Amino acid sequence: MEPHPVPRETAPSPRAGGDLARQPGWRSADVLRAAALVLGLYLVLQLLWLAHDLLLIAFLGVLFGLAVGRGTEVLQRRLRVPRGLGAVLIVFAFVGGLVGLGAWTAPVLRAQFGELRQKLPVAVGRAEDWLDLHRGGFLGQLVPARPGTPPAPLPAGPDGEPQAGPPAPGSGGSLAELPKTLSGQLGALSHYLFSFLSSTVAMLAGLVLVLFLAIYIGADPDLYFRGILHLVPHPARPRAREVLTAISVTLGRWLQAQLVAMAVMAVVISIVLSLLGVKAALSLGLIAGLLEFIPIAGPFLSAVPAVAMGFLDSPHTALFVALAWIAIQQMENHVLIPILMRQGLDLPPVVTLLGLALMGIVFGFLGMLVAVPLLAAVMVAVKLLYVRDVVGDEVAGD
Repeated sequence: MEPHPVPRETAPSPRAGGDLARQPGWRSADVLRAAALVLGLYLVLQLLWLAHDLLLIAFLGVLFGLAVGRGTEVLQRRLRVPRGLGAVLIVFAFVGGLVGLGAWTAPVLRAQFGELRQKLPVAVGRAEDWLDLHRGGFLGQLVPARPGTPPAPLPAGPDGEPQAGPPAPGSGGSLAELPKTLSGQLGALSHYLFSFLSSTVAMLAGLVLVLFLAIYIGADPDLYFRGILHLVPHPARPRAREVLTAISVTLGRWLQAQLVAMAVMAVVISIVLSLLGVKAALSLGLIAGLLEFIPIAGPFLSAVPAVAMGFLDSPHTALFVALAWIAIQQMENHVLIPILMRQGLDLPPVVTLLGLALMGIVFGFLGMLVAVPLLAAVMVAVKLLYVRDVVGDEVAGD
């Protein structure tokens, strides 16, 4: 009878030994990797913050490049114009049209902007004086009194004493003095919002960069489209292609609608202000058309100088200007925009308002310019990649 073999001790497998050897907690290599990751993320965020003006201007260039790309497609399909030449022609035709329009209206605009710069402080002062004289009742609770402003005049008593008149010239409510509240706040607001215009060289460089980006992207958008797709793994490229296409279509549709709305509003507001007898009507209409690029906040910002200039004529004119502004905005929101954007951005008003406020606080006026198209791009990606793919809900536009 053969003896049973003595069992030998088996050495633990490398997998089991690795599990037994691993101790809870981070090793030195893990700590170094985490520290390097945090440091790298911090440096990237610092670089993005330092170059945020350049990035926002580049986004504007991409936005206009998408519109130029659509124009080059039309020229290539109908007139057999090469895309590169078509992009140059479109951009230079646009710039030439603006220059020609500026040269045609330059004498009137120069005179009206000079008048606007001189009389706007006086108009603001007259508006504040009117508020001071009518501060009783509900209006007095809404608008605080200026420091040093005399109380509103009391009506004549039964003894026949004459009613006190408005503050005399040279007093606290004088038009000769620049207002110290509303005008000062408007000055501080304009200095903050338009701080990027403080350097003429920087402004011109930004405009040139936007134009060249529009030309290059409009000439060959597929080149950059494919470049982005090369950064995506092969299994995810069909989905990435679909998302990028949806974003480009949405941004192009939004920009076309905004440009048409800007032109229409500039013409309509100039005509309405001229009929109301407001001074510098053409300049105010041009300002309103440019600020129309900023939804919600733009019409409000452009209404302030128009209503203030109405006070140069009378408070009734200022009231008519405010009512006309409200009526024009209602027509734009309920007639013009639905026609221009039959398949809109589908941005909730609260999201739009919060996005404008956040971008304005962090990046100033330039951030407000790109807030809505940037939100539109983010919303498209969120709907397609998260709401539909992860949550499983159907979204509009599928």
